[in-house]
Amino acid sequence: MPGVVRISRLGFVNCYLVPEDDGLTLVDTMIGGSGKRIVTAAEQLGAPIRRIVLTHAHGDHIGSLDRLHELLPDAEVIISQRDARLLKKDMSLDPGELQRKPRGTFPGAKTAPTRTVSDGETIGSLQVIATPGHTPGHISLLDSRDETLVCGDAYATLGGVATSARGSRLFPLPAMASWDRATALESARRLRSLDPARLAPGHGSVVERPAAQMDAAIARGA
Repeated sequence: MPGVVRISRLGFVNCYLVPEDDGLTLVDTMIGGSGKRIVTAAEQLGAPIRRIVLTHAHGDHIGSLDRLHELLPDAEVIISQRDARLLKKDMSLDPGELQRKPRGTFPGAKTAPTRTVSDGETIGSLQVIATPGHTPGHISLLDSRDETLVCGDAYATLGGVATSARGSRLFPLPAMASWDRATALESARRLRSLDPARLAPGHGSVVERPAAQMDAAIARGA
């Protein structure tokens, strides 16, 4: 089976299928109306979707969660402990967090997570990396087998590689929807320190050997 498989809608929003020994892990669900397309892609790979992992609770990443839960009722649903609250449309803030309402769309979902995760935990071959800033509980996922980094909105690659602290001129939306840009920049630096082999973002194409482009994006955001 191939490595991480990108599925894209409208040319700018992505989800990923990650092969595991027991089937597939789906990372994010894109916008509403994407459920059948995702299931069809999994069928073409010849493996069932066993779990759905959400990098964060923005609508363009959870938009098809409820439909997928209908189609795949036995699949695990996994999100960070912190963004699980945003999935329930709980916009409260913790002491010590930037006291500003999270930005972007949080439509919530009827589907409740079956598991919440924190930094350092594993989901199959994926290591959970806490990357707050875009949302309070944003996570990224590093595949331990080939060092592919599925980074949600911590980076985007449309119009060039950019952090969610400062978007590219051609695609500023992730930065516009970021809650705490200073923290987002620190998260981008943390991901760069992992020296991933490839960068698989929520928006844009997968970038091979992204180190130099990640460095430039961090410099622009500083």
